[in-house]
Amino acid sequence: MTETLNSGLPPKTCSIERLITNKKDVEKVLAGKKTATRRNGRYADIGEIMVLENRKFKVEHVYQQTLGELTDEMAEQEGYENAEVYKQTILSFHPGMPWTPDMTVWVHEFSPVAE
Repeated sequence: MTETLNSGLPPKTCSIERLITNKKDVEKVLAGKKTATRRNGRYADIGEIMVLENRKFKVEHVYQQTLGELTDEMAEQEGYENAEVYKQTILSFHPGMPWTPDMTVWVHEFSPVAE
């Protein structure tokens, strides 16, 4: 089933263990305030399980979008107040990186797994 969900997607460029590593982001996920993350590569397959502090989260959707498509609602899924706050935070993590609206990123949406 997972293979069918992921057919058409290119191979992963990194492992799911590297999807969310920032301490503040981990805390947001555990608190239910972050349900998506954007990366420059594909870190997970649909259906894959991410484990953060012994809690499991299932990757529900993986797709590409451009930075120019980012809305305030999407930034809220990332755990930020709005798109501008998200943008400034990302740029602070990557000094010198330009924010170009046509830059493509991979969106990984996830939800908690009921224990």
